[in-house]
Amino acid sequence: MKLALFGSTGSIGRQTLNVVRHLNGQVEVVALCAHSNIDLLEAQIYEFSPRIVCVYEKEAAAELQSRLRQGHVEVVTGLSGLEQVARMEGCDFALMGMVGSIGLVPTFAAIETGKTIGLANKEVLVAGGEVITKLAKEKNVSILPIDSEHTAIFQCLVGESKESVRKLILTASGGPFLRHEMSVLEQVTSKDASKHPTWKMGEKVSIDCSTLMNKGLEVIEAHWLFDVPVADIQVLIHPQSAIHSMVEFVDGSIKAQIATNSMEKPIQYALTYPHRFPRSEKSFDFVACGKFEFYAPDVEKFRCLALAYEAIKEGGTLPCFMNAANEVIVERFCRGEVKWPQIAHLLERLMQSHDTITYPSLEEILEVDRKAREIARGLI
Repeated sequence: MKLALFGSTGSIGRQTLNVVRHLNGQVEVVALCAHSNIDLLEAQIYEFSPRIVCVYEKEAAAELQSRLRQGHVEVVTGLSGLEQVARMEGCDFALMGMVGSIGLVPTFAAIETGKTIGLANKEVLVAGGEVITKLAKEKNVSILPIDSEHTAIFQCLVGESKESVRKLILTASGGPFLRHEMSVLEQVTSKDASKHPTWKMGEKVSIDCSTLMNKGLEVIEAHWLFDVPVADIQVLIHPQSAIHSMVEFVDGSIKAQIATNSMEKPIQYALTYPHRFPRSEKSFDFVACGKFEFYAPDVEKFRCLALAYEAIKEGGTLPCFMNAANEVIVERFCRGEVKWPQIAHLLERLMQSHDTITYPSLEEILEVDRKAREIARGLI
C-alpha cells in the first residue's frame, strides 16, 4: 500500500505513523501533509522519505524548503497543494487526519482519482456528505472510517445485510461536564473543556466533546457512511467508553465492539482491511472495567447534540453551515470571547438565519462554509 497522510503532525497523523512503523514495511508513505508544524514534519520526512509534502501555511512551507537538502522532496502549499497531493499518481490510500472542513477538497480529489479513503475527519461528511458519498459510489471508492465509534459500527456490520439493521447506537463518554450543573458551566474555561475523560485529542475536538457537538457530527457522519436514516441513529452516554458503539438488528440482537482505548487499533484496521494483524497490547479486562453504565443524553444542557440532529433532518447546506459556524464560535470560546453555554445559543441563532440550499454542489458547499465563518466572526 502507498499512503498519502493528511494531517501528519496531528494526533491522528502521529498515531498513523506509529502503525506504519508497527506494520514494518507493508505501508509506504509517499506523501505527508501538515498545517505548519515543520519541526516535526521535517523529522517525519527524513524518517519516511515521502516523494511530496504539503505545508498549508505558505511561510512555513518556504521555511521547510530552505531547511531540506536540495531536491530532497517536493514541497507544495495551500489548498491547491493539498489537492495536488490528493490527485498524485502512485498512491492508492489517502488517510484524512486533519481537523475541520479543510479536508473536503482533498477528499473529493482523492476519490475522483480512485484512492481508498481512510476517514478520521468527520467534518468532510458533515459538510459535504451527499456530494462525497455520491462521488464515492460513482468511482467505486471505499470510505473506511477511523473514528472509534464509526469503525466500531463498521466492524459490527461486516457480514450483515443493510436490510437486517434496525438502528445504530453511538456511545459517548459524556465529556468533562457530564455531571456539572448548568450554573457552573458559565464559568468554565477552554482548559476545563479540553480535559476529556477518555481520549487525548486536539483542543477543538475536545471542546466539541464537552458540548456533545462532536457526537452530533458523528451522527451526521454515520448517516452518510452507513446510509441509515437519522431517526434510526441513537446516542447513549457510556462513561466507561469501553463499548465504542453498537448495532441493533431486526431480530433484536445487538452487536457491540469493545476494546481498550487506542486510536491505533482503528487506524490499523483501516490500513489492513479486510485483514487483522497482531498488536502487542493487553486484552480488554472486563473485571477491571467492573461495570457498563448507560444514560440518555441531556439535550437541554448539551443543546449542540439536538442542533446536529435538526441540521441533518433538514439537510442541504445546513449541516455545513452549522459545522463552520461552530468551528469559529469554538475558536472564540478558546480566546475567552464567549462563555461555554453561549456556544450552543449563538450557533442556534445563526442556524435559524440560514437559507438552506438543497442538493448543493461542491462549490456551493465551500461558499456556505466561507460565509458561515464570516458571519460567526462578526457575532457579538
